[in-house]
Amino acid sequence: MKADDEREFREFVAARSRSLLHTTYLLTGDWEQARDLLQTALASTARRWSRLRDRQQPETYVRRVIYHAQIDRFRLLSWGKETVTDTLPDPPTQAADWADTVVQRHDIMTALRQLPKRQRAVIVLRYFEDLPDAEIAEILGIAQGTVRSQTHKALASLRAAFAETGSSSMASPSPASGRSTGA
Repeated sequence: MKADDEREFREFVAARSRSLLHTTYLLTGDWEQARDLLQTALASTARRWSRLRDRQQPETYVRRVIYHAQIDRFRLLSWGKETVTDTLPDPPTQAADWADTVVQRHDIMTALRQLPKRQRAVIVLRYFEDLPDAEIAEILGIAQGTVRSQTHKALASLRAAFAETGSSSMASPSPASGRSTGA
């Protein structure tokens, strides 16, 4: 890698790695897996840095690499490890007032983990990263209509999950923007 390219890449990593780490955490649900996923994505990006066509938008490329690496990792790790059960886990017990935030965060992460990978990615990119449909579609390599339908399905699943547990952790989307006011 040329010195200028390396400097640009290091500046990009310094500026965006914290945000990207939060995204990978939301996708994986585990900080260690998130760090590994981000490191894998950044290593892949570093190898291709000098060939990136749009040097003004490297984050889109990195997010695409993150998403595809997560899907590949999920396929490898989950093959043959699925356990079917006819009973759902017990809902969490009522927590003390000071722990409500922790419980809500846990409920949200649990509900996110239950979503299919593409739906989880759409929800993370839209509501946690606040990206528009067009950018989400570009990152995931799908049509904008698919982004909207996956969002609709994911929100329905999340609402159903929160209705089952009686949790109010997730507010409904605001009618004007279609964006969630909670989570």
